[in-house]
Amino acid sequence: MKLAIVLAVVAVMVVLRLVRAGLLVWLAAWWVGTYAVLRYGFVTPIPASALHIFMAITALSLFAYATSSRERMRATYEPVLAFASESRFTLPLALVAASIPGVVAWSVYQGLQQPLQPPYFGRTVHPSPPAEITSRGEKVDLARAANPFRNLEKTDVQAFRRHVENGRRVYYRNCFFCHGDDLGGAGMYAHGLDPVPANFLDSGVLPMFQESFFFWRIAKGGPGMPDEGAPGDSAMPEWERMLSNEEMWDVILFLYDDAGYRPRALEAVGAEVAH
Repeated sequence: MKLAIVLAVVAVMVVLRLVRAGLLVWLAAWWVGTYAVLRYGFVTPIPASALHIFMAITALSLFAYATSSRERMRATYEPVLAFASESRFTLPLALVAASIPGVVAWSVYQGLQQPLQPPYFGRTVHPSPPAEITSRGEKVDLARAANPFRNLEKTDVQAFRRHVENGRRVYYRNCFFCHGDDLGGAGMYAHGLDPVPANFLDSGVLPMFQESFFFWRIAKGGPGMPDEGAPGDSAMPEWERMLSNEEMWDVILFLYDDAGYRPRALEAVGAEVAH
């Protein structure tokens, strides 16, 4: 949650309390404050459809409160009637009346300024990764990065097995709910996901990619999917928020080890071919 937004809304409410604002002002402040917190107060944005539902519920709640007694009803509509009928409010009323079509026109204009993008007609199951990512403060060159513990398979077998077992622990604590206890993509939550979780037993998954590709997919999850990964973005969370880089590399070692596949070999980047 963005505390600056929440504290700003609270500060406005405190000021209104000190100046003894009328009921109509309070109703408007509560609606605007609720919108500000829901729209801008969360790090992960709330879906527009959910925001509309919440604001409709807020509006109905405020309306019910304002009409719950005759005194509150008078405190709500009397300022509106005075503003619309008394001569001392002629200039402000004219400005408000003139601003309404202006606001609508500006809103339409802003909508027309959005760049037109061609529709995505298909979804790439395994989209291309970016050239570089940052995970847990560490930059990873996805074209050149190798699993830092893969070399232990030849130099220190016991240490390698410890990393594989750590990856097994991480997998069965976090991943098998969707990807299944046999890595086949048929976990207990799989039936409710679109797209379905990856089947690591499929020969077209693990052997086709370098380990850095899966590090990117694990670290960034569904939110890190590029546009060609839509529609139906992956439901996988950003595991870099919950796992260390070592744990993510370890779980990749476990996947290849348990499924019986070898990762795709790193290819030379920018190498010149001698003639």
